[in-house]
Amino acid sequence: MKNAEIQALSLEALKEQIKTEQASGQALRFAHAISPLENPVRLKHSRRTVARLKTELTRRENEQANQTAK
Repeated sequence: MKNAEIQALSLEALKEQIKTEQASGQALRFAHAISPLENPVRLKHSRRTVARLKTELTRRENEQANQTAK
């Protein structure tokens, strides 16, 4: 998922996408523990996508906090 796609998501969609990506990442880790994945780089991409989503969520929360403080 690209940063532009992440920024286009609504707040609720962002939270839902985080849950979805975390669940799929966990499933990938379990599958990799049982038998090696065909493409283990997917684990890294999954972690990075979750990090991007959480970063955007934090950025939006900080924007809201700054706007209410003014």
